[in-house]
Amino acid sequence: MKKAQLLAAAILAAAMFSVQANGSSRPGWLNDAVFYQIYPSSFQDSDGNGIGDIPGIISRLDYIRSLGVTAIWINPIYVSGWTDGGYDVIDFYRVDPRFGTNTDLVTLTKEAHERGIKVVLDLVAGHSSDKCEWFLQSREAENLRYSDYYIWPSFKPEDDSEGKVLDYAAMVSSKAGLLRKFVPTDAPRGPYYIKNFFDTQPALNFGFADPDPAHPWEQAVDDPGPMAMRRELKNIMAFWMDKGVDGFRVDMASSLVKNDPDKAATIALWNEDLSVWFNLEYPEGVLIAEWFNPEEATRAGFDLDFFCHEGTYNYSTLFFNTDRMSGKPKDCYFSLEGKGELRTWYDLYMKQYSAVKGEGYVCMPSGNHDFTRLAAGDRTSEDQLKIAMSFFLTMPGVPFIYYGDEIGLKNISGLPSVEGAGNRTGTRIPMLWDSTENAGFSTAPKDRLYIPQDPDPGRRTVESQEKNETSLLNYVRALLTLRRNHPALGNNGDWKLLSDPDKPYPMIYEREYEGEKCLVVLNPTSKTVNAPFPYYKSEDLSVIGGSYNSCTIKKIRRVDTMFISPVSVVIYKVK
Repeated sequence: MKKAQLLAAAILAAAMFSVQANGSSRPGWLNDAVFYQIYPSSFQDSDGNGIGDIPGIISRLDYIRSLGVTAIWINPIYVSGWTDGGYDVIDFYRVDPRFGTNTDLVTLTKEAHERGIKVVLDLVAGHSSDKCEWFLQSREAENLRYSDYYIWPSFKPEDDSEGKVLDYAAMVSSKAGLLRKFVPTDAPRGPYYIKNFFDTQPALNFGFADPDPAHPWEQAVDDPGPMAMRRELKNIMAFWMDKGVDGFRVDMASSLVKNDPDKAATIALWNEDLSVWFNLEYPEGVLIAEWFNPEEATRAGFDLDFFCHEGTYNYSTLFFNTDRMSGKPKDCYFSLEGKGELRTWYDLYMKQYSAVKGEGYVCMPSGNHDFTRLAAGDRTSEDQLKIAMSFFLTMPGVPFIYYGDEIGLKNISGLPSVEGAGNRTGTRIPMLWDSTENAGFSTAPKDRLYIPQDPDPGRRTVESQEKNETSLLNYVRALLTLRRNHPALGNNGDWKLLSDPDKPYPMIYEREYEGEKCLVVLNPTSKTVNAPFPYYKSEDLSVIGGSYNSCTIKKIRRVDTMFISPVSVVIYKVK
């Protein structure tokens, strides 16, 4: 090797060591970032075909900026077979014509950047569509360019877990979960391929953690096929980053290496290669994991991960007031009945928050495209939604607002499945902008809209909420202004629960950053509640935000006690 090549290799190795040795290399703009998630088919239609598109998003950038948002995450916009809402990708390098062109996306990034808004794309790293050129070639024969981009078992091992319910972690990690992903096929490479989710989503081949010699299809992570797949993934990331985007939310990020129950091989794949490469090439780029285990995701080199609806680490006990499958009511913390509990969530959250503090972020989104919206079941009134949004926007980590949650867009149950959404269809309904036909979403005939809109004649729209100073929309704007003006309430502020997690109402927590302290008191129930409060006197606290009738400190049997009125939240600054 020439001296120049040796020097370059040494510099690269030193840089890689530095990134790993110094821990997190997350971009500085994440310190005060606030994300807005856009499901593009449902946000704004510009050409009258009933489906949202990129020019539609561009036309709403001023609105997005008005919220106080600094970044947008857009669900997949690539050419797709549309069997799973865009997550079955046919061409990773091209915008689907339903949304526009690659040039439209470049225009979007430029327009967003001019408004101080970052643009993050969804990266489908673990699978493609079965209509993808790579898969069509791979199914034909060995030793072609894309032959080893996929996994082709020659037989199916015995599955002794049939009939057992597997959780999310087992489905993406265990041998039993993998065996349920064998898809029979008549392809020349058959008789099976391995999928990631639907049959139309064949898994990309990043190798196996511990290849079984009896299974010739199980390639090691450093075999030529998996290594070629890594290079392809880097090429995809570089292609879009070089077009001006600011990073990726990585779909099913923990699913890449197969038979990897402790995720050690998947973590190494990211932390020793993909994320290190990305940080070196694009130091201001962000990597967001859909991992549902922030501790593992941070070790893998991601800047943040979600704590929401899947896996062990979730907030289901806080917010899910309807069963995901049946739609029937269920108890949760944020409800009027006051039958919820805090301990389950608190223990899980504290484990993750403590593990990643200073290295990455635990993020709790207001919702997303895969589970029931915040405004669902009997939690649809503005006063209830203000309490819930207050929680989301005063917690540490990077906030994510799912489009429409700022106006209380409702989850609509009972809709026919659209493009593989199943019972998720009701969380992807078109945005409600104004009082015109189709609420300003599209000029298409109503029966041609991507998904039917909320039929309620009294439905909340951006237009109606703009005119009301006390609306949920303007309350969310005020919360984000408060968060921006008080670093203690921001992404990096410390968090401590002051109330007893075994006596759940009210929830009282403290935020602190560089000497500034704030206090949040939450009561989502329909009754006045109280809790011992020996921490501060009334004169120590000044109200800086909230939605409430009363919140007072009284002595009960010589113990200072905090009382807060029904469906209320108060945000204090500690003097």
